[in-house]
Amino acid sequence: MKNIYLIISREYLERVRKKSFIIVTLLMPLFMIGMMIAPTLMMLYSTSDQKQVVVIDRSGLIADNLCETPEVTFIREDRMSKSEACNIYNEESGIFGILYIGETIEDRDSVQLITNSSSSMMFEQNIAAQIESIVEHDKLKAYDIDNLEEILASIETNIDLATYVNDGSGEEESMESTSSGVNYILGIVLGMMLYMIIILYGQMVLTSVIEEKSSRVIDVMVTSCTPFQLMMGKILGIAAVALTQIGIWALLVLSASKFLVPAVFSADVAAANDMMLVAALGTITDTGYLASLFACLVLFILGGFLLYASLYAAAGSAVDSIQDSQQFNSIIMIPIIISIIIMMSVFNDPNSSIAFWSSMIPFTSPIVMIARVPFGIPVWEIIVSLIVLYLTFIATTYLASKIFRVGIFMHGKRNTWRDLWVWIREK
Repeated sequence: MKNIYLIISREYLERVRKKSFIIVTLLMPLFMIGMMIAPTLMMLYSTSDQKQVVVIDRSGLIADNLCETPEVTFIREDRMSKSEACNIYNEESGIFGILYIGETIEDRDSVQLITNSSSSMMFEQNIAAQIESIVEHDKLKAYDIDNLEEILASIETNIDLATYVNDGSGEEESMESTSSGVNYILGIVLGMMLYMIIILYGQMVLTSVIEEKSSRVIDVMVTSCTPFQLMMGKILGIAAVALTQIGIWALLVLSASKFLVPAVFSADVAAANDMMLVAALGTITDTGYLASLFACLVLFILGGFLLYASLYAAAGSAVDSIQDSQQFNSIIMIPIIISIIIMMSVFNDPNSSIAFWSSMIPFTSPIVMIARVPFGIPVWEIIVSLIVLYLTFIATTYLASKIFRVGIFMHGKRNTWRDLWVWIREK
């Protein structure tokens, strides 16, 4: 244990003393907040160039009722055929496109948008929504209802759905408010954070082993400790760096949740009518809930990192250069990438079969399970997932140590998966 402690201390202090570690640790929370806020701000404040669209309306229903916006204006040209308009209003004319509407709107290909440059999904949805509203309104007129406009205006209703977690008491005061939108954002943030830590710090283990092996430093170190002690010291030392970073982030977030957010947003929460905003601010200011999320994050980061770090250490010991490690690194990356893909399906149904079993399979469970945690899954699932994860870590560490003890002494040979299998079977 003394040798392992010395190696842990060396690996830990060598990294936390770097300026890059301090800068990344302090700036990463700001970066994550920026990544979440930036798309919303861009959608709210970004404006596109005004587009001119020529409208050929054979139905006589749509063109007069289209509403112009700061992004689009309409030019009516009913006398032209579609082919004539395409020849005249081409890319050189400065016209964005041609909206052709057939005589019978609901027929196949009766509504066509022919553009001279690439279009956006939002622009196309805006045009389609306007046409749908005009057609629906025209159909209602066929029923000859008096004061149709006033009736439609009076029945328009917006619903803010308040969501609560059933605690079995039946009393609303004791039920906890929740929001799938807030849970979605938390799941994305936690899942991507765990993904980045496993990748970045796992690669750090791989690189460290390869560098020390190629410089023959390992050959000297194993004269004072066993290969297993060396491997565990490296893994645990770099794991301590990752946990230090998470601990600092947790301290910053919890401090902001306890003191900064209530002071800044207390009046806004009281006046807010948006249920999702109220739920989001309620979650952000719930220090106990955030602390429990960070506790789960630490447990899954530690288990997931230790599992993959043992594989990275074994892969690093079997090669002499970063280039040679790609054949092993790509295989190790596959379950991590699969975890991200499955994580996206979790947000549609966090209790689906694929989400549940992926949370139990140790190679995918860290990322998938931490993405499910904000949705309020049963505690027993988290406990079983952690037990299976840590037991698998023990098994992979045993196998990785058998590869590591042989691989660190192998130089000048491009080893294959078959070689690794032979090393595992050696006594």
